[in-house]
Amino acid sequence: MRIGLVVDSACDLPLEYFSQHDITLLPITVKIGNAVLADQRNEQATLEFLDAQSAELIAKAETQPFSVQQVQDLFLRKLVIDYDYVFCMTITKTRSPIHDNAQQASFAILNDYKGPRTAAGITTPFSLRVLDTQSVFSGQAIAAVEAVRLRDAGEGAPKMRARIEQVALATQAYMVPRDLNYLRARTRHRGDRSVSFLSATLGSALDIKPVLHCNRGETGPVAKVKGFDTAAEKLFSFAGRRVREGKLMTPTLALSYGGPLDEMRRLRGYADLVETCRAHNVEMFESLMSLTGMVNVGRGSLTLAFAADAPAWE
Repeated sequence: MRIGLVVDSACDLPLEYFSQHDITLLPITVKIGNAVLADQRNEQATLEFLDAQSAELIAKAETQPFSVQQVQDLFLRKLVIDYDYVFCMTITKTRSPIHDNAQQASFAILNDYKGPRTAAGITTPFSLRVLDTQSVFSGQAIAAVEAVRLRDAGEGAPKMRARIEQVALATQAYMVPRDLNYLRARTRHRGDRSVSFLSATLGSALDIKPVLHCNRGETGPVAKVKGFDTAAEKLFSFAGRRVREGKLMTPTLALSYGGPLDEMRRLRGYADLVETCRAHNVEMFESLMSLTGMVNVGRGSLTLAFAADAPAWE
């Protein structure tokens, strides 16, 4: 059985990983003022696009995920021919309509796939499953990497589905925002009240940075730390402890950063985390945060994720 994998472009993995493992992207289009770019995970294009815009305009950006019709067209034009079973893994549905759009499109796809497959000389059935990763940014990477491992190991679709859903439930994603005032402006523009005016103002005045946590689609603060560098160091140290204690469900840790990766690599604690992962055979992925991510949480923000049943933060 030919198994295909699909993610949206908010999934923080390197572009070369998607290419190497034949993962199809559902791009999210970002409009900032009169400028428009479809997020195809091109790092240089992403940074150049943001560099040309003001922070005020970026905070008011509009994002547009693949519509129901676009998802349907992609599958019927290509994916129902290239594969026999497709897993479409999306950003948490609590933060984006991508999952619902893909789910709605799936009904028409399953009704209409026979024509394109017959024309291509394929007579076997086609199936697809839309899965909510229940996470964001680097958190989406954990389920995607596990899906690749399972497919490469020759596992069948039922076992893959059960395992991906299990990993999604256990994925712990963390973020340290760089600029709370920007995050507040952005969430207010979206109608999201998760960052209050008072917390943003006090945070900026005192240089207090929250560590935000996402699991099972729910997001909230788990710590407050003075200074971005110190908050990042504490996050790296926390993840390193989980790795050393053997707490991870999968041998994967993912990082993303809202700017050039060399900036992240110079943060205190980063080198120790790299060495810890190497010593314990945990594969570490790092990527530029998606354009969608940077628009929504601000440049210079850091995210980290892994799958574990352990407590969210200690």
